[in-house]
Amino acid sequence: QAGAGAVPGVGTEQDTLRRWISEAGKHLRDHRNGGSTLHALRCLEEQYGDQWTSFTVLLIHSGGYSQRLPSASALGKIFTALPLGEPVYQMLELKLAMYIDFPRRMKPGVLVTCSDDIELYSTGVTEAITFDKPGFTALAHPSDLAVGTTHGVFVLDPSSFSGKGGLEYGSCYRFLHKPDVQTMRQSGAVCVRRGHPQLSSPGSCGDSAVASECVYTDSVFYMDHSTAQQLLQFYKQVGTLGCEIDAYGDFLQALGPGATPDYTKNTSNVSKEDPGLVAVRQQLYSLLQGTALNVIVLNNSQFYHIGTTQEYLFHFTAESKLRFELGLQPVAFSIFPDSAKTLDQLSIIQSILEPGCVIGPGSIVEYSRIGPEVSVGKGSIVSGSYINFNVDIPSHCFLCSVSVKMTDRVEYVTMVFGVGDDLKKGVKLLSDIRSLQFFGVSLPQCLDLWSLEASDQLFSSKGTRLGLWTARIFPVCSTLSESVRMSLNMLNSVQHKSAFKLSGFQLLSVEEMLTYKDVEDMLKFRKQIYYEICLQRQKEKSDYRMNGT
Repeated sequence: QAGAGAVPGVGTEQDTLRRWISEAGKHLRDHRNGGSTLHALRCLEEQYGDQWTSFTVLLIHSGGYSQRLPSASALGKIFTALPLGEPVYQMLELKLAMYIDFPRRMKPGVLVTCSDDIELYSTGVTEAITFDKPGFTALAHPSDLAVGTTHGVFVLDPSSFSGKGGLEYGSCYRFLHKPDVQTMRQSGAVCVRRGHPQLSSPGSCGDSAVASECVYTDSVFYMDHSTAQQLLQFYKQVGTLGCEIDAYGDFLQALGPGATPDYTKNTSNVSKEDPGLVAVRQQLYSLLQGTALNVIVLNNSQFYHIGTTQEYLFHFTAESKLRFELGLQPVAFSIFPDSAKTLDQLSIIQSILEPGCVIGPGSIVEYSRIGPEVSVGKGSIVSGSYINFNVDIPSHCFLCSVSVKMTDRVEYVTMVFGVGDDLKKGVKLLSDIRSLQFFGVSLPQCLDLWSLEASDQLFSSKGTRLGLWTARIFPVCSTLSESVRMSLNMLNSVQHKSAFKLSGFQLLSVEEMLTYKDVEDMLKFRKQIYYEICLQRQKEKSDYRMNGT
């Protein structure tokens, strides 16, 4: 049972929650969302004893490493700011608003959701979503087959649903995790739908006139208290898991009468394969086999994911259906020059932009101060930065500053990448790092320009994951604006094939930035911007009243 602070991004409750999640993340991240779910259940029991058996719990996975959207890495995806509200709302507020009706129709248990997805749906006046059955109950959304390959897919029992109406309760024969199209067809997951107007767009299937193929994909799931207790007992018996498990793939694939243990040995979708993974999966399968998987089919619904830079840019700046449905604004709670307000294809969130600066279409600026001599290109992301010098930031650039504390002093590091760079990619051998691309240039070429040597010491993760995430290439600076300047100099060096020596700096990888991050200082910077905007708002109101009289 959770509540939000009165002022999103500033209230004491929000700050405390951020710090708690940030600290908890240090212990839970290694477990991925499956292990962290089990650990959270254990924390509930330790904190509340038998009381928790009567709780309805909302459990939100706050974000992990967020390698595909690193601007959310330091504080967690659950605090991703939305271009909406005065002051701005965050994903936490949106999640609480979306699920506000659920607790009234929910028996004691746990509702599990991610922090980077949004579920919008329409049901009839008399239809209601109820979580009251034993076992698991999951929401299901119609999606194109291509969407199904990157999500969980339900093989529905055809006798239990018709595909008509806004909402149907059915049962699931089997759950597939990120299946290929052939597997979906062979398993009977593909449905043909006709005459269902959809809330949305790319990714939705069917329209009012044309029959189309679709599958039903996952989003939120609920488990009743006795099932949650079963999982908790398993976790207490096993102790330390020693591997990363997935709350969706590793829990739900064990469910339904058609479940088989074959998936336990399939590690093709696993980013980090641990030696004990197969054994833990087999134990979970034995534990959960025979447990019901009930499905609430939302025929008129849409699932949105904003967990990657590309999705984030598309949904917040393009003419996306999500932008229309939520009423997202081009400028939200910001000081923005009047001369630039004609641009619509951008997203400015709780930032201060001085007259003279230029922000290209399709770009996002959040929690930043942008000076008068700054130009930001198309399709770029600027987060948590202070830029008070003359600079042209190129198009498709990702720029994010992090406060760090390695000794007693706060310092600053700014990561810079291309928005399409793959931060999850890693190689095992130094000789293979040429396959790593930084802003379209191979990493060894960049290292030559920066006077850095390709060695084991260059990477913060020894011998296993050599990649952009673990490369020690970002200079530590004493001020926020200087850290931005140095990182942009790095990028300029790569773009123009000109030397820029990094060998004299203390350098950190993104992985290390998160180890040393100073959440207090990052929130302090956001608060300064917040109060300055509030003062400006008060001045505008005062001027309006004076002029009005």
